[in-house]
Amino acid sequence: MEFKPVVPFEPIRTERMPKDGNWVAQVKWDGVRMLSYYNGADVQLINRRLNKRSLQYPEFLSAQEYCSAKSFILDGEFIAFDENKPSFHEIMRRDSLRQRQSIEDSVSGIPVTYMIFDVLFFNGDWVVSKSLSERQMILNDIILPSNKAQIVENYKDSDRLLELMKSHNMEGIVLKNLDSSYLINGKDRRWQKRKLFHDLFAVIGGFTYRDGIINSLLLGIYSNNSLVYIGHAGTGKLTHADWIELTRNMKPSIISYCPFENKPGRFKGAVWVKPMVVVKVQFMEWTASKTMRHPSIQSINVSMAASDCTFEQNQ
Repeated sequence: MEFKPVVPFEPIRTERMPKDGNWVAQVKWDGVRMLSYYNGADVQLINRRLNKRSLQYPEFLSAQEYCSAKSFILDGEFIAFDENKPSFHEIMRRDSLRQRQSIEDSVSGIPVTYMIFDVLFFNGDWVVSKSLSERQMILNDIILPSNKAQIVENYKDSDRLLELMKSHNMEGIVLKNLDSSYLINGKDRRWQKRKLFHDLFAVIGGFTYRDGIINSLLLGIYSNNSLVYIGHAGTGKLTHADWIELTRNMKPSIISYCPFENKPGRFKGAVWVKPMVVVKVQFMEWTASKTMRHPSIQSINVSMAASDCTFEQNQ
């Protein structure tokens, strides 16, 4: 039996908590969405953009270590920790590895936990038409909790969970209707996300140097096939070593002209590059001129196409 990878169900962003209906809240983990496919013989790990990730996470290729089902498709997030909280930067360090020896070393150096919140296929049958509450009962029967894998917990008090996430400087919460079926390759209001911070993926269109090392990135996203400048960022989770490596990697992409439709102001001395490299950025809000207020770089994303960085990505 061979599985054809599917695009997972996505929540829609909301600013209001749903009041009517059978709702639960879950922690929005700052990780990488991952579906695991087990056909009874082999496990395949596929992210939400349908990219294979089995090489990067070899510790999850033995299905029996975290799930007792004879066959399955599980949906969840791979997370890694920076001190005591999930860190997108840390999980991307794992996700970006390509050399086998580096990957083997990272299994203990950057441990990953699979936070599982849904099941699509179980023991030979699709279960996407069942309600979320029924699918969660299946999860409770088949998942073997450990440091490697956990079932994401439900909370009835969404307001309280959101306040808790705020106190821990976490990303937000996801709200799910327990009566909802699973919509493959879709999104609707039966799953909603309430974020404390805005985040998006943006393309590097230029940068500035300090002492020969990049110290600030000029960022843009696409609108009608044009790259629109949305601000610059020089703070965040990148280490000094990350900045040095980025400086080295960006040199072949340098061009002589500004790639942005709206040329940034006050950037004399900026170096322009082909818009190819994507970063994840977190920021407080949009300004009236559609630039980011207080942006910080969370990670470099090597697996995302620049063309996917649009204004629509976070709706």
